[in-house]
Amino acid sequence: MMKDETECWTCKSVSGEQRISPGQTIYDGKYWMVEHAYPVKQKGWLVIVLKRHAEALHELTAEEFGELGIIQTRLLKLLHETLKCQKEYISCYAEKEHFHHIHFHVFAKPYDLPNELFGGKSFALINVSEEEAVASEAIIEFCQLMQKLW
Repeated sequence: MMKDETECWTCKSVSGEQRISPGQTIYDGKYWMVEHAYPVKQKGWLVIVLKRHAEALHELTAEEFGELGIIQTRLLKLLHETLKCQKEYISCYAEKEHFHHIHFHVFAKPYDLPNELFGGKSFALINVSEEEAVASEAIIEFCQLMQKLW
C-alpha cells in the first residue's frame, strides 16, 4: 500500500526540501542518487536512493534496474579502494516509518568490525544520536572525495 508521499522523508531529501545527509550528493544519475547515511557510527555507510517514489522492488523498471547495477558496481569498487574494507553489504528493506521509499543501504564492512555487528546486526550503527555519530564534517569531506573519484 502506497504511503502518503508528504510523510516520506526520502522524498523530502531527494527534492532538497529537507536533506538527510550533511554531505553533498555523491552521484546524481537519471533514476538514482547516492548519498551518505546520517547519523551513523561508521563512515562509508552509503544509500542508493530511487529518485521517484516507489515502495516495492517489483515497481522498478528495467531501466532503473540497469542503472542500479552500474551504480552498485562502481560504488562497491570505490568503497573498497577508498576505505580498504573487508567486504561490502547491500540491503533493501524500505519498511521503517517515513522510509518506505525504495533505497539500498551500502555498508563498507571494516576488517575490525566486531562479530556482534556482522550482517543485519550492522544496522545498530545507523540512526544513532548525533553524539555517537561520525562528525558531520567528516561525512562532508568523505562525500566530496567520493564525488571526485566517481
